[in-house]
This record gives sequence, C-alpha cells and structure tokens, in this order.
Amino acid sequence: MVAFAQLHAQNHKIIELSNVFLYLVRERSMCDTEVACDLFFDLTTRIREHMELVDRELCGRLIAHSEQQVKNTANRFLSGSIEIKRIFAAYVKQWCSQQRHSLTIGDHAAFLQDTEQMMALVMDRIQRETEHLYPLIRQVQGNDKEVA
Repeated sequence: MVAFAQLHAQNHKIIELSNVFLYLVRERSMCDTEVACDLFFDLTTRIREHMELVDRELCGRLIAHSEQQVKNTANRFLSGSIEIKRIFAAYVKQWCSQQRHSLTIGDHAAFLQDTEQMMALVMDRIQRETEHLYPLIRQVQGNDKEVA
C-alpha cells in the first residue's frame, strides 16, 4: 500500500532537488562537479521511480474503476506519463553518460534551457497529480491516508 504521505514526500524531495540542481547548473563551472553529477543522477532516479509508482499504484487502480470519467482521468495521466518519460529519456541520453556517471555538456546554454524545460514539465506533472489525481483517488476510495 502507498500512503499519500509517501507520495507527497516524494514530490517535495523532487521539487527540492530540482530547485537546487537548477540553481547549481546555472554556473557552468559547477556542471562538472561530482556534486552536480550525483545530484543529477539522484534526481533522475527519483523522478523515474515516482512516475512508475503513480502509474502503477494510482492510475492502474483507477483504470479498473466502473465510472468512465475516472477511467478517462487515469488514461490522460498515463498518456501524459508516456510522453514525459519519452522526453525525459531523450533529455538524459543527450546530457549525461550513465556509464561514466557524468554530465556531458557541450553547449551550456542549450543544456540550461533543456534542463529548465524538463524541470518545468516535471513540476507541472507534480502539480496536476496533487490537484487532480490525489483528490480523485481520495474521492473514489474514501480513504484519506492510503492509496490502496
């Protein structure tokens, strides 16, 4: 079972790490530090894990609901998730070497722009989860503490 507190804690940590990472990488010299690389890999792992958890535990359960509106909401979130994951994978592939555990930045301005866009996409997703998905789960299940 997944508790809403766990989901909110994950969201909070992703937002916090995103803000710190964006602040850090605005300075080109910071991009090549071990701290920036560790932060990047921690952040990307947390984002992937959170999205998988939401897709599996929340959307997966809502898809099976009898009301069509609930199913439609779950389908929209899953469709959005597929697109975010595709964009996210391309972003990670372009800007890092997972084998060497390093960022590979040839054009800092382009990296910064892509990073800002990627983090904005993730923040938007978290906001939509909080404002639409979590309340829907609470309404459908009548449980204010746990998702399932």
